[in-house]
Amino acid sequence: MTNRIDSGSGDVFTREETYAATRRPVALAETLVPDAYTSDAFLALERERVFASSWVAVGCSATLREPGDALVADVAGRSVVVVRADDGALGAYYNVCRHRGTRLVTADTTRVGRYLRCPYHSWAYDREGRCVGTPLFAGSDIPADQRAAFETADVAAFHRADYGLLPVAVDEWGPLVFLNLDGGAGPLAEHLGDLERRTAGYRLPELELARTGEYEIAANYKLIAENFMEYYHLPWIHPGLVKVSPIEAHHRWQGAGMYCGFCTSPIAPDTEDGGWQSGLAPLDGLDASDATSARFAWIFPNVAINVLPNHVFVILARPLSPRLTHETTYLLTPRGTTGGGDAESAVDGLARFWDGVNREDIGIVERVQAGLDSTPFPGGRLCYRFEEPLHRFQNMVADRMVGRRRVPPGDDVQSVPMFGARAS
Repeated sequence: MTNRIDSGSGDVFTREETYAATRRPVALAETLVPDAYTSDAFLALERERVFASSWVAVGCSATLREPGDALVADVAGRSVVVVRADDGALGAYYNVCRHRGTRLVTADTTRVGRYLRCPYHSWAYDREGRCVGTPLFAGSDIPADQRAAFETADVAAFHRADYGLLPVAVDEWGPLVFLNLDGGAGPLAEHLGDLERRTAGYRLPELELARTGEYEIAANYKLIAENFMEYYHLPWIHPGLVKVSPIEAHHRWQGAGMYCGFCTSPIAPDTEDGGWQSGLAPLDGLDASDATSARFAWIFPNVAINVLPNHVFVILARPLSPRLTHETTYLLTPRGTTGGGDAESAVDGLARFWDGVNREDIGIVERVQAGLDSTPFPGGRLCYRFEEPLHRFQNMVADRMVGRRRVPPGDDVQSVPMFGARAS
């Protein structure tokens, strides 16, 4: 068994030997060291080595449809503002004025006007991040008889073009917006691997946002991720979910990419406890497999996407401390399914079902956190039959903590049954 370790400065968490038990083949592997879920030193390194070096999901594209739409994200302790520009492109910038470092916009900002204007000295930036006012610009409200004092045209060696907002790499896939603080991390497509191809039939960018939810969870974000990607717990934690996502219908759905994937195929009919199919028709044009399956993927490091024939449910996790995670959920549906009538009622039903499932998961992961915090638990043995995706995720974490960059390969076939003949 893996013993707890003396983390000290945290350097031990960057050593390959710390993860030796997790590196074994899944049939012999043990979990990450318990300190990975409880140590401030581990999280400090994780912010730099995982979140600051990866493509990190920060929000939903459906909230950024129009020019001027914005969101403010925290990635590895850095504040970044994402803005839809006038030409429709997304831009992302560190949320800091180039004059004296003032934070430009607040965390709840969802729209910016023609300019992003610093509240301190009124320097201004357009939606493309260009510095356009320092501070004399249209709408600055400086009295006419005082404007000359604020002009910068005669300031030596100063050019506004040199003082635009500091850019951050940004990209979109499906319903999600991703940021990358590390210029050497490669393109988002490389991070996602074959996930875009595997989900192409669902036309994910066309979906519209129907509902959002917010949760504060007293557990490490990795416990939320690991709970999502294993179905070992379904019969005991999710009595309603297991009726529509039968345990015997689970398949590993695992391609090359920085994600852990599985599916339920076929989905079972809804029951009195709810489900996924009643009320909303599936998208047109789905092939026979997509039309009867639910696809689930946790995209490293912090977002789950649940893709079904008639909707998508997203879980976005942001670590606040080793023991606290903020979670935002997004329910997306085909265009035309909101705004009233039977479809709106069906969306309400889906939102209630997902909220119930999510709260069941929150309750159990908080109990895991309590156990890790309050006992000398030394680490545990993975159950290989059910926890192969979890093993994959934990090794992605270990890779980044030791400074290794690699995209894990996928299975040789599209989907692998996890029960029945294979299990025996």
